[in-house]
Amino acid sequence: MVPHLITALTGPINELEQRILDSMPAIERWFRLEWMEHTPPFYCSVDIRNAGFKLAPVDTNLFPGGWNNLTDEMLPLAVQAAMAAIEKICPEARNLLIIPENHTRNTHYLANVLQLKRIFNMAGLNVRIGSISPDVKKTTTVTLPHGDTVTLEPVIRGRRRIGLKDFDPCTILLNNDLSAGVPGIVEELYEQYLLPPLHAGWSMRRKSRHFQSYEEVAKRFGKLLGIDPWLINPLFGRSEGIDFANDVGMEALAEQVDVLLAKVRRKYKEYGIKEKPFAIVKADNGTYGMGVMTVRDAKELAALPRKSRNKMGMIKDGQTVHDVIIQEGVLTQERMNNAVAEPVVYMMDRYVVGGFYRMHPERDVDENLNAPGAGFVPLAFQHSTQLPQVGARPGASVPNRFYMYGVVARVAMLAASYELEATNPNAEIYD
Repeated sequence: MVPHLITALTGPINELEQRILDSMPAIERWFRLEWMEHTPPFYCSVDIRNAGFKLAPVDTNLFPGGWNNLTDEMLPLAVQAAMAAIEKICPEARNLLIIPENHTRNTHYLANVLQLKRIFNMAGLNVRIGSISPDVKKTTTVTLPHGDTVTLEPVIRGRRRIGLKDFDPCTILLNNDLSAGVPGIVEELYEQYLLPPLHAGWSMRRKSRHFQSYEEVAKRFGKLLGIDPWLINPLFGRSEGIDFANDVGMEALAEQVDVLLAKVRRKYKEYGIKEKPFAIVKADNGTYGMGVMTVRDAKELAALPRKSRNKMGMIKDGQTVHDVIIQEGVLTQERMNNAVAEPVVYMMDRYVVGGFYRMHPERDVDENLNAPGAGFVPLAFQHSTQLPQVGARPGASVPNRFYMYGVVARVAMLAASYELEATNPNAEIYD
């Protein structure tokens, strides 16, 4: 059984919730069978949008930060999931090395690294944090706002292994999404377990490939439930060879946006939805909510101001954007403290372990919330006495709502598993 998140929220919801609750045994069996065939990503987080008439993931992150935004109540779940994951991969594991992002001055991010260290420590491992940043030349201790400290040590490369001075790990946990490419220090580590694998990093991964896999999985899941997969799947397109700074490829992008919006209009008409469709154009790789914009009409692209072009043309680590995914925009009808909000579900191995609401007081229901100024409201878990309330009216039960969010997040996680199998450069090929 998936744990369920607690929230004070109520809002519009559709009959999808009822269908998911009625199908709970079939859904859980379906996931069990899938996980017999496929390996879940080691950990991931999924951003979900609930439009009331549609519920869909809009992003799946395979190097999730933000573990510090989860409450203490979720720690036992995360520890159990960490134990299950490590047991499958390396049961004899003793030492774990966490490799974080290079931005060592971001104390919010370092609080996330510290929370990961706690989780794996409680799962029975010796854990240390090794930095591959050129700025960390010696052991550095950073004090966080609440008085906790994080110790970063420079990573040392041997012939076939990496480690720290006096610390030889058998497992390496990457919490660095490799946006700037794969540094040589973590390549060709044949004697250690590297989690997630290098091809999960943004230097190789593409959002369009993920949503292609998601579309495939959503169709099968829709068939299981007897629903139109569109109710859980954002339509998407892709446009390549764009240079935002020099106005190259913008016409082709506008055409793709037009095609997508026409498809969404048809769906809205079919379901009697009165909202105005919109598209989200975002860099096909990369994270941190960079290189993302809302487009309500393809004509807007021709008149894009220089400032917006510059924002779209560059993402994390100074990477230039040339390829974008055009995604059907999913409204969010969720509110938290009067701010627009979206749930983010955290998973480890095949288990949902926690989540929070990302909210943004300055953003609208059709805009990206993963931006400076966002706030986070942690979600604790239900007591086991409050598992899904099977007889409750749709939209009236918070545990039921979050069971549904956990299901959609796991469908996205399964899609990530398909995606990683398809893009694995070392996959064994059988004739």
